[in-house]
Amino acid sequence: MQNKSLDGLFQELLENEPIFKNKEVLRHSYTPDSLVHRDDQINSLASILVSALRGDTPSNILIYGKTGTGKTAVTRHVGIELERKGETLGLSCKVVYLNCEVIDTQYRLLANLTRQFGEDVPMTGWPTDQVFFKFKETIDNERQVVIIILDEIDKLIKKGDDVLYNLSRINTDLKNAKVSMIGVSNDLKFTEFLDPRVKSSLGEEEIIFPPYDADQISDILHERAQIAYKPDALDEMVIPLCAAFAAQEHGDARRALDLLRVAGEIAERENKSHVQEQHVKGAQEKIEVDRVIEVVRTLPTQSKLALYSVMLLRNNGYKNVTTGEVYNVYRQLCLQVDMDILTQRRVTDLMSELDMLGIVNAVVVSKGRYGRTKEIVLSVPINSTKKVLFEDYRLKPLEFFKPVLTTQLHL
Repeated sequence: MQNKSLDGLFQELLENEPIFKNKEVLRHSYTPDSLVHRDDQINSLASILVSALRGDTPSNILIYGKTGTGKTAVTRHVGIELERKGETLGLSCKVVYLNCEVIDTQYRLLANLTRQFGEDVPMTGWPTDQVFFKFKETIDNERQVVIIILDEIDKLIKKGDDVLYNLSRINTDLKNAKVSMIGVSNDLKFTEFLDPRVKSSLGEEEIIFPPYDADQISDILHERAQIAYKPDALDEMVIPLCAAFAAQEHGDARRALDLLRVAGEIAERENKSHVQEQHVKGAQEKIEVDRVIEVVRTLPTQSKLALYSVMLLRNNGYKNVTTGEVYNVYRQLCLQVDMDILTQRRVTDLMSELDMLGIVNAVVVSKGRYGRTKEIVLSVPINSTKKVLFEDYRLKPLEFFKPVLTTQLHL
């Protein structure tokens, strides 16, 4: 019976008039044919990589800029055009894109690179040296220029920079092939963690991507909306509002595209033929909650315990939660689940980190002769955050825990 009603529901939803023509162009993975407001960066990148079309090794490049400033889109776009031009000139120019958030170890990186050239390397099991040798042997079979794009390169560095050291010196071992690297990062400071030799060879050239302003984001959205939506599907305030929200987020075009897509999905769910202002506001709320939930999910367990302490105090009617009260509850939680108890100073540091992530808002207040303390306010929805915290098996036993509360005024 239920299957039949579900079948009917799907049928009903399918009969709703779609407002999208091609939703995929609003996703981060889409590389557009033209990129507005990034001519300078495209020209800089092309002028460095053009040497590949002369059969020479291009300089290694580091590309910096905050999230959603077009780094990946520009790099992939120029890479596609470079390969295309190489084909027309009869030159073998191969551009390989890897995301280091997913491929985050030396072994995986080398195995993945080797596989992209048609060699079957297991994803585990070989000595790393053997995989590196196999990669060199594979690409050196023909005269070609290989450009490796390492997106989110800072995620790779956290596991060590051996692979970058090896790749930056690979050309001395090659007879036919030439290799150069493009590192893409949101973190301007990540090179501080690099071996100085890797740093100097990797950052031969640097390109900085500034944030977009609201007008530039508007132009990007207009261009994508023409392909993504049916004609007249957007009310006139939709794009300016998406652009204004995203401009507040340091000019993040990805955020703007997400807003434009999610607003359309909300409108479709409501069976509306137009995307309206209220749908953008609904999308902003939904994306913010989803973002915070994702951040909470990836927190270390100790940070989760500190966050849960704040939530328990809020649940027990504490309006102005102080670090002293948080620490009192935090210690009880640690004892309950047999976790190491950190010092009060360290827990205060954890609260500052949660503040930076936008999960809590901590304000320093004076308590007169009792000194100063931080008052902590939650910036996340309690129910959905709780749900995510209890996905962590170590916190699950705390679901119905009732702390012993004492009012404390000291830090």
